[in-house]
Amino acid sequence: MTRAYVSRLAGLTVFDPNGDRVGKVRDVVAALRVGTAPPRVLGLVVEVVARRRIFVPVGRVTGLDPTSVMLASGTINLKRFEQRRGETLVLGELFDRTVTILESGRRATVVDAGMESTRTGDWLITKLAVQEPGRLGRRGQLHTLNWDEVAGLALEEDDQGAETLIATYRELNAADLAHALQELPIKRRHEVAEALDDERLADVLGELPEAEQITILGTLEESRAADVLEEMDPDDAADLLAELSNVDRDRLLQLMEPDEAEPVRQLLAYSEDTAGGIMTSEPVILTPDATIAEALARVRDPELTPALASQVYVCRPPSATPTGRYLGLAHIQRLLREPPSSLVSGALDDLDPLRPEAPLAEVTRYFATYNLVAAPVVDPQGRLVGAVSVDDVLDHLLPEDWRERARRG
Repeated sequence: MTRAYVSRLAGLTVFDPNGDRVGKVRDVVAALRVGTAPPRVLGLVVEVVARRRIFVPVGRVTGLDPTSVMLASGTINLKRFEQRRGETLVLGELFDRTVTILESGRRATVVDAGMESTRTGDWLITKLAVQEPGRLGRRGQLHTLNWDEVAGLALEEDDQGAETLIATYRELNAADLAHALQELPIKRRHEVAEALDDERLADVLGELPEAEQITILGTLEESRAADVLEEMDPDDAADLLAELSNVDRDRLLQLMEPDEAEPVRQLLAYSEDTAGGIMTSEPVILTPDATIAEALARVRDPELTPALASQVYVCRPPSATPTGRYLGLAHIQRLLREPPSSLVSGALDDLDPLRPEAPLAEVTRYFATYNLVAAPVVDPQGRLVGAVSVDDVLDHLLPEDWRERARRG
């Protein structure tokens, strides 16, 4: 489904990839923007056991239909939902708001909102259902309008707060937002970091120099810092934690969800200048009985980097790293040439994998020899423990201040 109305989402059952019930949708969280730009949907408020409400990022949603919501695989953060600055609850705060219909100048009340997915996988509030006041006991006229056809909901540009500043940065990618953040005064920088949602802040931290990462992380409450680390790629989180004192590192790892902390702990065990130290522990992993259609569906995930989406790794169960026995990898170019119903195990490349202790020089030679953008890392027991991508290699080959040089340039 590429469009959904919020009133119809409320109360839908949310399921995990195994078909187990997670809870029910209670609201949609969005970020209003300056001017006529439609708000960006950040995620869902889901009520789980004991009426506890949690936040589920919209990037975790893989399916919407009239009866249910499906989530992608991964750990669900059960921390109680707390609305942050710059966030708006669509059901709780937008519905029943009074707006002006620009074409007629008449006043109307918001009764529903339509959200649509974009080509990049984002969701935007693009439609509003508004109702004019009725007369003599009759219901007023109902209109379905584009977001930019009404006035009264956008952020005001006067007296700019952190919410409005963040709204002006909505369209920036993480690297450009990181550069913009570095241009701000320190106090303002910390206000913006505090107002960003966990997922967005995690992406931005990954693009900042290590010193800036440590400074910003240190301004957050420890529980919030742990939440942000959970949203980071495990290799980026491990790199950041490696720069902290043992006491601070252990305390933050203890505050993280165990399933999120474990892959970070595994990465911290490797030297930072080896394949194990620069790899990610969350590549695309499939079992031998998966079809090529399933493999292609997995690499379409918009949250995957192009390098990690270039190939899938086939292993015996379990599929979480460290996996069962590693069998081989399949390149996306090969998958596109095979029948979708074929098994991915029939399209494997028998390329020798890297070992976790392989030094950086060996890793770079390996990439150059085989013209790769990603490579598997397998331990002595034959288990896949992660994958190194070319962007990880470049991060360790470039001078430490390369981000600062790029910003000045």
